[in-house]
Amino acid sequence: MKKTANSTTPTPTIEELLQRLEMLEKQNAELEAKLKKQSALEAKLKWTEEQLRLLQKNRFGFSSEKTNPDQLELFNEVENEANPDLPEPTLESITYQRRRKVRGQRELMLENLPVETIEYRLSPEEQVCSCCGGNLHEMSTQVRQELKYIPAELKVVKHVQSIYSCRHCEREEIETPVVTAPMPKPVHSGSLASPSLMAHIMNQKYVDGLPLYRQEKQFSRLGVPLSRQTLANWMIHGANRWLSPLYDRMHQLLLEKDILHADESTLQVLHEPGRPATSKSYLWLYRTGKEGPSIILYDYQETRSGKNAEKFLSGFKGYLQVDGYAGYHKVPNVKLVGCMAHARRKFDEALKVLPSSKRLTSGVAAMEGLQYCNQLYRIERDLKELSSMERYEKRLERSKPVLDAFCHG
Repeated sequence: MKKTANSTTPTPTIEELLQRLEMLEKQNAELEAKLKKQSALEAKLKWTEEQLRLLQKNRFGFSSEKTNPDQLELFNEVENEANPDLPEPTLESITYQRRRKVRGQRELMLENLPVETIEYRLSPEEQVCSCCGGNLHEMSTQVRQELKYIPAELKVVKHVQSIYSCRHCEREEIETPVVTAPMPKPVHSGSLASPSLMAHIMNQKYVDGLPLYRQEKQFSRLGVPLSRQTLANWMIHGANRWLSPLYDRMHQLLLEKDILHADESTLQVLHEPGRPATSKSYLWLYRTGKEGPSIILYDYQETRSGKNAEKFLSGFKGYLQVDGYAGYHKVPNVKLVGCMAHARRKFDEALKVLPSSKRLTSGVAAMEGLQYCNQLYRIERDLKELSSMERYEKRLERSKPVLDAFCHG
């Protein structure tokens, strides 16, 4: 039998096999690169969707991080609520009692206010019976109470200081001593500011959040055109002259504590010398713990450098509760303590960025973490009225098992 030229497939040479292998490896590398790039794009798209949902929630949703405990019990409700020793329920009738309204709340609210009494009586000529013409007598009274608002007013206080000298010395041309009656020093020399007015402006600005331009309009309605620039000058003088010593003393007392809290927030300052208006500055906050009178101090700095906290807390030794910012590691002689509110917030955000259809599957870990945090919060609410030592003992008894389960669960 005669073989044709195309009856058999020629055996590839080693060089051809190597070329094919090289080509396949190249194609495989290209496909893996495309797949890796596609996975990266999918991960980036997923992250972008999560950030968009979180942004929409922060912009349009509720700002509260409160959670419904029933929603967090989806996985552990059966195990947590089960009690084999509990007897089966029996039918019983339930009656509802309406809580009685506590009386006397209005009287308690008004008891510390001054009272102005206005009496309404008939004149002797009007105290005549319309039926028989006899005299009328007062049989009872009825009382109506209302709150009267007395608007603020400005008045000029003239400080007249008398100066005395001796007429005998004047006549005899002897050196005449001059005696001046003592008078309180002005709060701001050469200005119309009084201590009460300066305190009122500061209180309106920083306690009630009323901007200076609105205070300017208020004073204008009272008949005194005080510009916001004048009000600002008074506030700066009052802060530098009168409040700085108080701030320094509070700073000194704050450093003597063994537990402090610190945080920092961005701040934009306009018309700052040498810096554009778009520059980002930081307002650092330091405060004491629960024990004793609270001390809360703010420290303005141009940067977020940890050296700012190191300088402000120089001399402090103890526990410093902060968030996860690494700049606080520059503070020496302190033990940094984390904040459960920051940890809980991340679990809350992890749940809110997930679509509602995936929260029961992809959000299990976040739900469990949020549930642990809520347990700790409930314990703290129960212990808030106890002393430090009692709270410490109860935390060892109730909070420590929850934390151990949280860390090792």
